[in-house]
Amino acid sequence: MLGTIVNIFRVQDLRNKILFTLALLIIYRVGFHIPVPGFDPSAIERIAGERDSGSPLGRAAEYMQMFTGGNLAKSSLFGLGIMPYITASIILMLLGEVIPALKKLRQEGQTGYKKIQEYTRYLTVLICVVQSLMFMRLLGAGGGLTYPGMERHAMIMGIVGMTAGTVFLMWLGEQIDEYGIGNGISLIIMAGILARMPWAVLDVIQNTDFTVVASPGRYGPAKILFLVAAFVFVVAGAILITQGQRRIPIQQAKQVRGRRTYGGARHYLPLRVNHGGVMPIIFASSFMMFPPIILDQLAKRFPDSGTLMTLNDAFRGDAYTYNVLYMLLIFLFAYFWVTVQFQPKEMAKNLRDSGSFIPGLRPGRRTADYLETVMTRITYFGAAFLAIIAVVPSVIAQSLDIPFRVTAFLGGTGLLIVVSVSLDLVQKIEANLLMRSYEGFSGAGRIKGAYG
Repeated sequence: MLGTIVNIFRVQDLRNKILFTLALLIIYRVGFHIPVPGFDPSAIERIAGERDSGSPLGRAAEYMQMFTGGNLAKSSLFGLGIMPYITASIILMLLGEVIPALKKLRQEGQTGYKKIQEYTRYLTVLICVVQSLMFMRLLGAGGGLTYPGMERHAMIMGIVGMTAGTVFLMWLGEQIDEYGIGNGISLIIMAGILARMPWAVLDVIQNTDFTVVASPGRYGPAKILFLVAAFVFVVAGAILITQGQRRIPIQQAKQVRGRRTYGGARHYLPLRVNHGGVMPIIFASSFMMFPPIILDQLAKRFPDSGTLMTLNDAFRGDAYTYNVLYMLLIFLFAYFWVTVQFQPKEMAKNLRDSGSFIPGLRPGRRTADYLETVMTRITYFGAAFLAIIAVVPSVIAQSLDIPFRVTAFLGGTGLLIVVSVSLDLVQKIEANLLMRSYEGFSGAGRIKGAYG
């Protein structure tokens, strides 16, 4: 491993790409310390400290902070992070399945891709305006958090500044794609998630108690050992499910040209067990944000309603009903995402056009039905893993009385994103090394990714 790291910095092109990527990620983190003009940082920090982290709004704030890498105790220019761009990309991806014009653009290759990217940027700006308005409301603009006489100016500068910040992050991601290494947008998201890990580790260190029976709210030896073991186990499981695939054998038809025979080789078609990646958890988490917030506000408005109080308790983050519904939604969105992204008819058509076939199956409809059946079955196991890993942080936080900001790194969307992006980055670095006749990270052979 040490020799591989030395080899990375021996290759000038690879070294420059890595240093360039690190420099842009540092710029991304520095931007979170640039406040939006007009807001009083001390007042915002005081209000954020008084917010109940266990309330629906508090959990929604924790979820937002995990993806943006920011802190709602500060009003920074990069407060929205890169998530508006991701949201716009997902919206256009889904619309591409129902709008013929967008679907046609996707089939035009690089030209259509550039046009869709242009639409994505425009939609990102619109989403940024809406989300920055919501962010201002969440901060309480005009409610004593701005300097006197600057309420309206602070609102305008907040919207413009946060929108410009997200557009700048989008540009940084494109520069990493072109001149750096790895996927720029994914690396920015991963950097935002990892930026919160030192604070979680610091919280554990500050509240560690090495006595046999630790006091409530403290971390004893048993809790620390459990956290370390759980982290290693969950990361190993995330790597396994991310790289897991079902390989369908493919036979290439033989072609006789003159006295020579071409083709006849055997390949395989890899179908990912977790085809949807982290998207089912993102969709389910976003959807499950709204019922607790709405019920909490209604319960405060009508305190005498027993039905609202019961529903409010049932939809708390640590409630059994909430977690069961959360897991069911993950299953639903996992199959929904596979339905949208996985096209067995097109795959069967491409196999037939390339002169390949699945042994024992006729090309065409029979092949498409078989691929759809296999994907439906393996998606069940992928969705089951996602459902389990999504509720692990809440279960551990409730059963062991550990803050959610610590248990959030034991599962959920953040961990899956970090694992997936890290594997992709390692594979690209290794591919650059192997291309220049250097050894990779693994002495047993090349590290295989999710696609083999």
